[in-house]
Amino acid sequence: MITDVRAPLEHQQPYGTEYEQMLEKVRYEGAYPTREKAEEAVRLVLAGLGRQLTGDERVDLAAQLPLEAARVLTAQIPDTQPLTGWAFVKDLAARTGASLATTRWDTGSVFSAVAACAGPDLITRILHQLPSGYALLFGRAELTPAA
Repeated sequence: MITDVRAPLEHQQPYGTEYEQMLEKVRYEGAYPTREKAEEAVRLVLAGLGRQLTGDERVDLAAQLPLEAARVLTAQIPDTQPLTGWAFVKDLAARTGASLATTRWDTGSVFSAVAACAGPDLITRILHQLPSGYALLFGRAELTPAA
């Protein structure tokens, strides 16, 4: 059977399937009312992470994310002064005007989906690169050596 490869625009997905699945995971994890709200959170948090992450971890994470998410992450120029996890949340809140609680919720929802894409080994490497406070944002315990 021959089909016309030109699908009507209203039937085309604007994004790839992997990105759509990521958005649905964020929407579910974050209990967002719409896909658009979930995408807004994804773009905000991934842009922020892109400003913090450098080196092989940045490249490896981009390779594991859906193309649309990887573009948001890698479009950012890394900051010269890394932020702690709490400062990261405060920075995102200041950029959007959202409350700290909402921004913390958005971050956790998106990082949950990022962790699912990246896998535990890469997330561990990322957490070793970033300053303190990110483990909790990724849903992990923040372990520190005893004094």
